[in-house]
Amino acid sequence: MEQLWLTIKFLLLGLFQGLTEPIPISSSGHLLIAQYFLDVEIEGSVSTFALLVNTASLIAVLIIYRHDIQRLIVNGLRFFKVKDEETTRDFMFIVYLVVATIPAAIIGLLFQDTIDDYLSTVVTVGITLVITGVALWLIRDIHGKRKDGGMTMKDAIIIGVSQSVALIPGISRSGATIVAAMARGINQETALRFSFLLFIPISLGGAVLSISDILNDDNLSTLAVPYIMAFAGSLVASYFSLKWFMNIMAKGQLKYFAIYCFVVGPLVVLAWFLLN
Repeated sequence: MEQLWLTIKFLLLGLFQGLTEPIPISSSGHLLIAQYFLDVEIEGSVSTFALLVNTASLIAVLIIYRHDIQRLIVNGLRFFKVKDEETTRDFMFIVYLVVATIPAAIIGLLFQDTIDDYLSTVVTVGITLVITGVALWLIRDIHGKRKDGGMTMKDAIIIGVSQSVALIPGISRSGATIVAAMARGINQETALRFSFLLFIPISLGGAVLSISDILNDDNLSTLAVPYIMAFAGSLVASYFSLKWFMNIMAKGQLKYFAIYCFVVGPLVVLAWFLLN
């Protein structure tokens, strides 16, 4: 019975992570909230769990954006032979993705442990959710006109720096990058695509850094089934959550996520103070 409950718990956490990963409300922050208020701890290695659910979200992104990825690869390689408008646009888009990855990679390597030690608290998440809400509210009515070919190196740097801020729990990665892109006058479709294609190298980098922790996870064999359920839950939830979010973005309804953050953030802080 205990093993069954453990499996259900991992499945629920996987579903919760997958649901909140694509949308701009911070999956890491919500997982921290869920674990705290539900008094749920992740048995085994947290790195193993994080890798599995993030990899599941990555696969969902790869499936949904597979045609864009294929086009970028083909045209990126063709650029070295044929430098026309299409190949140049897609090659530079790849360059911008690489550049935008650098700030978060550097800051993550230097300060991730410090962030985890000092900022991974429920109060921090409550406060940063409000900050996320403010950012989403400020750009809610912006309708940029610049598409893929209109992006610049400055855009990539600003979006990359914004992504690094999302290393703080409660600051949404997708929210930070989409807000930065839209604030720069990039249209919603390109902002969304750039944000989630940018998730790919960050997710792969995190997986590489977690390999040693996973190999040293003493519970890997005993928690095999719970891990698999967490992975499956995250994959399914991430896929449908991202498809839903794409529809929300197309309708320009980011304000609802801002309102959600304005409500949940203060409630989380208030609940924490009442319980402590």
